Amino acid sequence: MRLLESDSLVLHSFDYRETSRIVRIATRDAGVLSVIARGARRPKSPFGSAIDLFTSGVAHVRVNPARDLHTLTGFDATRSRSELAGSLARFTAASAVAELCLRFANEDDSGRVHDAATSVLDAIGVATPDDVPAIALAGAWRVVAELGFAPSLDQCATCHADLVADEPVTFDHRAGGALCARCARLGPRGRLFPAEARETLRAWLDGTESALGDSSTRRAHQRLLREFLEEHLADGKPLRAFATWEAQSFSHAPAEHA
Repeated sequence: MRLLESDSLVLHSFDYRETSRIVRIATRDAGVLSVIARGARRPKSPFGSAIDLFTSGVAHVRVNPARDLHTLTGFDATRSRSELAGSLARFTAASAVAELCLRFANEDDSGRVHDAATSVLDAIGVATPDDVPAIALAGAWRVVAELGFAPSLDQCATCHADLVADEPVTFDHRAGGALCARCARLGPRGRLFPAEARETLRAWLDGTESALGDSSTRRAHQRLLREFLEEHLADGKPLRAFATWEAQSFSHAPAEHA
């Protein structure tokens, strides 16, 4: 076994037996790990609230290379992000980002996904509920880019021909992005992708801010991201947190106070 100390983000946790918890953490040095926090449910546990959802800190892990479940020996919390629980808009968006990391970032060991995820969670935490969707979508697409499978927007995803920037195109999830008119005619898949939507997505992938329009535009971007991710999932299982996030946006619930 080896000992690992790494900046980490708590993405998910659940009870295990009577006294322990299993925690999924995104580490800067070893990707996403599953760890067991023995005794975490005991009243006098040394973990306390340190391993609450969305908490950042330094994880101390005893890594067993022969197993998928490692041992968390300590977690020095540095940021709790309790503000994410104070708004339904913030919480559902943060949960969608966490699910993205859980489902796709297992092989990441560069720290880029950890850094991108913590950055977007921090931004969601200080945003007003009305601003959360654009911030969360931008951050989620940046995580996708760090994972290495961002969609093609300026060249056809099939034949790699250059695309005109200010014209609508067909977006094909399976092909991996925008298609030229010729390739779009070869198959029935894909959906019309307006030039304005393509420019917004390009800005998000480049790390710059771009506001969303009305609620229908917001939901269209949420659906585009979810469908793109589901197309590239190896296990074919649905993204439940993303579906909840979309449903919350669709409900037109009154905006919570920040």
